Amino acid sequence: MTIFTIGLIVFFGIHLVPMTPLKPALQGAIGANPYKGLFSLFSAVGLGLIIWGFAMSRSGPGTFPLYFPDPGLRHVTMLMVLAGFICLGAYHGKGYLKLWLRNPMSIGIALWSGGHLLSNGRQAAVILFSCFLVYSLIDIAYNTLKGSKPSHEPRLRSDILAVVIGVIVYAVFLWLHQYMIGIPLI
Repeated sequence: MTIFTIGLIVFFGIHLVPMTPLKPALQGAIGANPYKGLFSLFSAVGLGLIIWGFAMSRSGPGTFPLYFPDPGLRHVTMLMVLAGFICLGAYHGKGYLKLWLRNPMSIGIALWSGGHLLSNGRQAAVILFSCFLVYSLIDIAYNTLKGSKPSHEPRLRSDILAVVIGVIVYAVFLWLHQYMIGIPLI
């Protein structure tokens, strides 16, 4: 669990920097592009440590169940994850969904992580998905308080693409889930 915990601290620590005065100070000191490079590097290292540590937790102390989810919630989880993938698709476009949701990526991550919390009570999974859920809610609150909102001329084509791409990516992950995570869904 140590590698897993270090990964979470590195990944979410670097993702919290933009919400602090540290970001403009760092950009001023080293420049915008080097800052982006370091941000990407720390994100990748943190994510790699999370994945490695999470995989190791499958046979260690992280297997301890904190709660036993209701199997009937599996379908709710699947619906939430599908909606999350559609939100992620909306983030990359310039459609009505992006204007309406304002924070589609964070909403998508909140749906994905919240759904997984409904279906998995294993200690490491609860820690992982709780961290993503809390971070996404913090990001939504931060951007709302800051007054950030997308401003573009919406195109229906972007919304259609967001839904189509979201459904396709969802189907691929549904199929690959067993091979990537070791848990069959279909």
